[in-house]
Amino acid sequence: MINLFNVSQLDLSAYLKPGDSIIMGQACGEPTTLVQALIEQGSNIGDLKAFIATSFSGLFQPHSADSFRLTSMGAIGALRSMTKANLMDVIPIHVSQVAPAIQNNLLPCDVAFVQVSRPNADGQFSCGLISDYVKAAVTKARVVIAEINHNVPFTVGEALTADDIDIGVETEQNPVTVAAAKITELDQAIAKNCAAYITDGCVIQTGVGAVPDAILRLLGDRKDLGVHSGMLGDGLVELIEQGVITNARKKIDPGVTINGALIGSQKLYDFANENTSVRMCATDYTHNAAVLDQLDQLVTLNSALEVDLTGQVNAEQSGSAYLGGTGGQVDFVRAGARSRGGCSIIALPSTAKRGELSRICLALSGPVTSARTEVDIIVTEYGAAELKGQSLAERAKRLVAIAHPDFQEQLSKEAHAIAKRGF
Repeated sequence: MINLFNVSQLDLSAYLKPGDSIIMGQACGEPTTLVQALIEQGSNIGDLKAFIATSFSGLFQPHSADSFRLTSMGAIGALRSMTKANLMDVIPIHVSQVAPAIQNNLLPCDVAFVQVSRPNADGQFSCGLISDYVKAAVTKARVVIAEINHNVPFTVGEALTADDIDIGVETEQNPVTVAAAKITELDQAIAKNCAAYITDGCVIQTGVGAVPDAILRLLGDRKDLGVHSGMLGDGLVELIEQGVITNARKKIDPGVTINGALIGSQKLYDFANENTSVRMCATDYTHNAAVLDQLDQLVTLNSALEVDLTGQVNAEQSGSAYLGGTGGQVDFVRAGARSRGGCSIIALPSTAKRGELSRICLALSGPVTSARTEVDIIVTEYGAAELKGQSLAERAKRLVAIAHPDFQEQLSKEAHAIAKRGF
């Protein structure tokens, strides 16, 4: 039996103990009403810790550190202010590893904060906008506090029942939305080079942002595309409405878009509401290697901060600044590279800092997110470097060719040294 409260009645000290660890629903499934309550009340409880994989709400700011210590898998979304202020601990972990880490107590979960839809006629609460590790947290937690948000769509897939929830806080809060990024000429040039690899019948995995949106806009003449992804934005809706995405040729889940997170506008959320052609799944399905191995023509699209001349990819940290995260990149890089008729693409601009810094570099300034043994195709606005199966010397040559012309001479010298050494 759920104990129902409105937010003004919610006293977290009745359910949280000093030293508790809280796992929160992430991205646009962030339970913002509960997060706000924690910020206001957490310091009175003491020694609280909270984990959220990504956040777009803007609620996590340096002042919130007085209420709890935040941990994440990276500075994705609006979390960069916390790493910049040295007020967030970063765990290097793939999003697919979060649920197993919760299950195995590597990520302690005393309390789960989740956002769900209002129940349907069968008494099920949809997980709404995010599925990934929600049920793992709910299963493990001593106390489950759910924000039952009447404005969250009832999506098909992961759901909770009244038996899963201890405390319910009913709200009509607008869920977090993420505005479409402005697409520049640079984004369009990168997108054009990526879209060339997406042909009729391909299954795509992509993130959100300017380049993914630009790629989707170039696919209007394709036929029977499918989707199996960890997250989806508004570009999906347009391609489904145009009849481009049908999922008709997928060997598994035919006719259904498989997804773990909806990140976008209210239009996207309205589209997904009770839509049986979109299924929200946990990461043990969206990112599962055995599942992904069944998808032919899988094209995975991911981004990076920089790539070195051997093909190592850094998507996390530039020097002392933590700017990104591991996310699901490695899972999908591996899956796309081994898919029959598919490929894995890492897309990035050729320069940073207004052209002062080459993103194709001699040595990474941060960690290796995707190893060179896994990487398939690197794309910039200057073209595509197909690296799989190539020697280190040939890789360097191909990467120099897609670097910005202003840096090619310098990079060519190192490429020549690699060719002379053979490694």
